[in-house]
Amino acid sequence: MKARTLLCGLALYAIGTTAQTEVNPYIPGATVEGVTYYLPRTALRLVVVAEKQVYTPGDFNKYADRYLRLSNVNPEPYTRWTIKSIEMAPYGVPDMQKAYSIVLKKRTVAPLVGLTRDGILLSINTEGEEEALPPVPKGTDAPKHPNPRNYMSQEILSAGSNAKIAELTAEEIYDLRESRDALIKGEADNMPKDGAQLKIMLDQLALQEQALSQLFKGTIDTSTEVFTIDVTPEELTDRMVLFRFSRKLGVVDNDDLSGSPVYLSLKSMNTLPQPVEDEKAAKKKSKMEEGVYYNVPERVAVSVFDTSKEYCKGEIPMAQFGNVEVLSDILFDKKTTTQVTFYSSNGGIKQLTDNAAEE
Repeated sequence: MKARTLLCGLALYAIGTTAQTEVNPYIPGATVEGVTYYLPRTALRLVVVAEKQVYTPGDFNKYADRYLRLSNVNPEPYTRWTIKSIEMAPYGVPDMQKAYSIVLKKRTVAPLVGLTRDGILLSINTEGEEEALPPVPKGTDAPKHPNPRNYMSQEILSAGSNAKIAELTAEEIYDLRESRDALIKGEADNMPKDGAQLKIMLDQLALQEQALSQLFKGTIDTSTEVFTIDVTPEELTDRMVLFRFSRKLGVVDNDDLSGSPVYLSLKSMNTLPQPVEDEKAAKKKSKMEEGVYYNVPERVAVSVFDTSKEYCKGEIPMAQFGNVEVLSDILFDKKTTTQVTFYSSNGGIKQLTDNAAEE
């Protein structure tokens, strides 16, 4: 996704006397003649793929053992959900506490500034590419079952009671099995001419048996549904309830006690050194206060799990647990044409090229 690029005072490149590009904290109603940008917070998108099974008892389930020797056929309907997978991906959202403005002033060499659609700083003096979230998969519908009435003989359909219909249907199922066995053994009265015809006949017999047997066994409709959950973590945590999951209802809200909790864990990898108080460094940094602010994200170990399983994990650089630093404004004066691109998900520097400008 291409960022939208703002042409900030390109005509001012030709001005002989150069002032440094000034970047100040954005103050609504007070900041004028500037390009305002945000640094991001790192949000997480969780994509949950859940399987739904709906069992419907057959019309003749109480005759299943008597006529087909099928024991333990469940007479009660049920719905059963299972989490098949959880995938996560980071993306950036504007941090309203980190808004800055690149001031456009006379005698300044104002840069090209690329922003995302949400106003997050993406590039300076070059084109930046916004990180795209992976496409969300589509759910799948349950396949349709054959209608058993379409495979019943006239004798079965005209029977006077459910018990008699069940008995005749069971006899039809046994006849189908005998016909299949005869075809496989090559003993059928009308054998097919080749293997292709044999397969067609066997498939048709299997379909008829399946349609009639479901009157005794019942049917299970299996489908998948996809849920997306967006979260912007505020703090590191061992276990935050991300959502709850019910075997009967599927994904439910994190305060719905009908489901068991699925947790999110965020643990700092401590990749950034602890800040130290150094007067010399502080003085040097104070002179850069009019530079470009950017994030130095902290790498965080992220895990999604419940009491029995870990669904996904990874190490993700996250802006809100890192630091804000400054690129010196000297990098953007007339003597240099510095090109910088940033990660839209965390505000860290992706690439920096420092080129001397032509005289």
